[in-house]
Amino acid sequence: MKVLSVVGTRPEAVKMAPVILRLRETPGVESVVCVTAQHREMLDQVFSLFDILPEIDLNLMRPGQTLAGISAAIFTHLDPVLNEVRPDWVLAQGDTTTVMATALLSYYHRIRFGHVEAGLRTGDKWQPFPEEINRRIAGVVADLHFAPTAWARENLLREDVPDETIRVTGNPVIDALQWVAERPFAWDASPLAALPADKRLVLVTAHRRENFGQPLENICAALKALAARGDVHLVYPVHLNPRVQEPVYRLLEGVPNITLLPPLDYLPLVHLLKRSVLVLTDSGGLQEEAPGLGVPVLVLREVTERPEGVRAGTVKLVGTDTARIVAEASRLLDDPKAHAAMAQAVNPYGDGRAAERIVAALLESTGG
Repeated sequence: MKVLSVVGTRPEAVKMAPVILRLRETPGVESVVCVTAQHREMLDQVFSLFDILPEIDLNLMRPGQTLAGISAAIFTHLDPVLNEVRPDWVLAQGDTTTVMATALLSYYHRIRFGHVEAGLRTGDKWQPFPEEINRRIAGVVADLHFAPTAWARENLLREDVPDETIRVTGNPVIDALQWVAERPFAWDASPLAALPADKRLVLVTAHRRENFGQPLENICAALKALAARGDVHLVYPVHLNPRVQEPVYRLLEGVPNITLLPPLDYLPLVHLLKRSVLVLTDSGGLQEEAPGLGVPVLVLREVTERPEGVRAGTVKLVGTDTARIVAEASRLLDDPKAHAAMAQAVNPYGDGRAAERIVAALLESTGG
């Protein structure tokens, strides 16, 4: 069985790495990895961490690239790869432009497509944009749907996806998180060395397109107010997108109790997460990762495609209103019982064996 895994961004690399490693060590499986490099630097460091060297690198990232531009580039450059590799299965993870284009190209070539992290939905095509439509397109053409949770499976069944094509596997991000969290890490020789040891750390990430403009400025105002408490230190690795960099550095650079960093490699990010008491984020991945380490998450979005965390109590939606962010964060920072209730809730996203289940399903469906 030959499997082509196509990866474009860092979150995809983190979640696909355990699957790729499992494929690599499975007898009778030929694993080929192709990167589109939709995110260049952040993608490379993840594969380096997991000791994965992609066989094919399309290197498609360009400054100021539009969604149409990256879509066209992927269609043009991945098409001959499918002709040359001729895999039995193509795998892609999540909801990026890379995933959407890979799914459609697999369909055009009549190659079976497996969608990792299938079935996530908000029900609103603009939230998140363009991810909601990307993953719906992938879901329409997928031959196997690797749903991370029972809720994701129910979403697929409501869309008339045949039950026999769905496997509830857990999310491989938990596989990756457990592996990386156990790795040795030299904090004092890392970009985190200058963080204060005498204050509680709050990890912040905010970069989604739907938060560009006023919502991101509201978030920055909330971070300023929280920093003024004096008893916490906010750590914000700032996304490379200029529409994030400009307002964040304009509003927060030099503010006491806030450290702005370049994007962190995955190893220091996980170890920063381990030391944090709270996460404020609009990221999808951190909604899954933080609960795996017992860290409460406030989600800076109006809707989430990961309501399992909300139901489990590990995650709370707070939107982008400045006053609400400050109030909800302050409650968790000031009320140990409220903090413990979220920190100790059970993580609904898996047990660290998702990659094993995904590869087993591929082998079963191929007659292996």
